[in-house]
Amino acid sequence: MDLEAVEMDLRTTLHQAGAAVLERVLQCPAPGDDQHGLPCPCGSTARYLELREKTLMTVLGKARLRRPYYLCSHCGNGQFPADRELDVDGTTKSPGVRRMLATVGQEMPFDRGSRHIELLADLEITAKEVERTAEAIGEDIAGREQEQIQRAMQLDLPVIIGEPIAIQYALMDGTGVPVVKTETVGRASKTEGQPALTREAKLGCVFTQTNWDPQGYPIRDSDSTTYVAAIETAAEFGKRIYLEASRRGWSRAQKKVVIGDGAEWIWNIADEHFPGAIQIVDLYHAREHLWDLARKLYPSQDAQQKRWVMRQQDKLDNGQIEKLVRSLRIIDAAPELRETVQTEATYFEKNAQRMRYPEFRRQHLFVGSGVVEAGCRTVIGSRLKRSGMFWTVRGANAILALRCCLLNGRFEDYWGARSA
Repeated sequence: MDLEAVEMDLRTTLHQAGAAVLERVLQCPAPGDDQHGLPCPCGSTARYLELREKTLMTVLGKARLRRPYYLCSHCGNGQFPADRELDVDGTTKSPGVRRMLATVGQEMPFDRGSRHIELLADLEITAKEVERTAEAIGEDIAGREQEQIQRAMQLDLPVIIGEPIAIQYALMDGTGVPVVKTETVGRASKTEGQPALTREAKLGCVFTQTNWDPQGYPIRDSDSTTYVAAIETAAEFGKRIYLEASRRGWSRAQKKVVIGDGAEWIWNIADEHFPGAIQIVDLYHAREHLWDLARKLYPSQDAQQKRWVMRQQDKLDNGQIEKLVRSLRIIDAAPELRETVQTEATYFEKNAQRMRYPEFRRQHLFVGSGVVEAGCRTVIGSRLKRSGMFWTVRGANAILALRCCLLNGRFEDYWGARSA
């Protein structure tokens, strides 16, 4: 006996039986005489005309919905009140199916999601349907977030009551997302002479810390990390990360920390939205600046590169930034490297107060941005940067909004509020 074949046949039979029962439930009666008129948005009255049918794709398969249709003779607009009540207005997919498509659409390529839905739910859904549904739900989530951001900017945030938070962090980073050609028109490429192929998606994460290990290294609170992400300007993203930190209780944090890789836009956001927070340049990114310079100063001399970096890195790790800057300023570099050396010296000089690593360690703070860098890979890269993918900004932002909502554990709240 082929058990799998029996299982699948039985599942199909049960789905068909369930769809038949559901279809009987979806047969709405004609309205009574006292329900033959409904208010129309134009200010007139829409009158009951007839019962009309449409076919829904439900989690049990296809089922016909029959419901009253109202028509306004003044403006010509029709209404299906039952569609709004059942949450199928403007769609042929039930709420349960749309939830499935949103889940697979944010997790994997749309064609693979289509195959997963067929295998796991016995529903024939095209890749385009997965894409359109996931993006539509993502856009709705993004739209609601924009409303919240606007309220936050008007200082209309609810007061979050709760226990004080020992340490709260806000981390930011960016990563390139491959996009279609029309999204890069007029944009400069990172590679001189080559067309731009990506747009930067900014990612922010917020998490808390309460304890540290016996060696004094910080321990991130379990399951405390939430994410925000979008392809947008730094000014727009600043409002987004500010809202996330606020809803996570930033005002209750006894110690507030912003960590970034040194990009100017990050510190601009920190100054504007998180004044007074401790600002820290990711230590490992700062070290990479030294390695990049060493490779230019001593090309093809690995041993010399390592010796030079170790000497300079010792100053960096000990927070002796002024001493490091002086040692860089006096380097007798080749003419073509002098500007590069001075640029690096200026980078360390400008970020000196953000590189007092011994002081940060004494406070048991994180000095690396590994959490947000990992987030760039898991939140953005694993979904939007797969081989052969090219996105529109609209589509990418919809999937990012949906993905962050799910990863943050807020999808059920969204779905409940949306249905209500």
